Amino acid sequence: QVHLVESGGGLVQPGGSLRLSCTASESIASANDMGWYRQAPGKQRELVARIDRLSNRNYADSVKGRFTISRDNAENTVSLQMNSLKPEDTAVYYCTADLPRRGRYWGQGTQVTVSS
Repeated sequence: QVHLVESGGGLVQPGGSLRLSCTASESIASANDMGWYRQAPGKQRELVARIDRLSNRNYADSVKGRFTISRDNAENTVSLQMNSLKPEDTAVYYCTADLPRRGRYWGQGTQVTVSS
């Protein structure tokens, strides 16, 4: 069982920044991809950003140019730098990792609230 622990969520004003981090309990070097999803109240969980083993990145259209995902295999972490935050970015953010022959794992989520 791989454990993913997110940190860095909180309350921020519109236009502000937050950095989310996710630390895995074991090596992520072999992970097919790692990423961040979010779920707002009353909405389905949606992909925010993902990074694969070759460091190819994909972003939701709504966050392109504002969010940056990065991966550090040596530290077993994946991070999400979020800039120019908007109220519509408010959600619970989940870290995920897809490991070969083991499936996808999820963190417990961290709340991000963008409000003045």
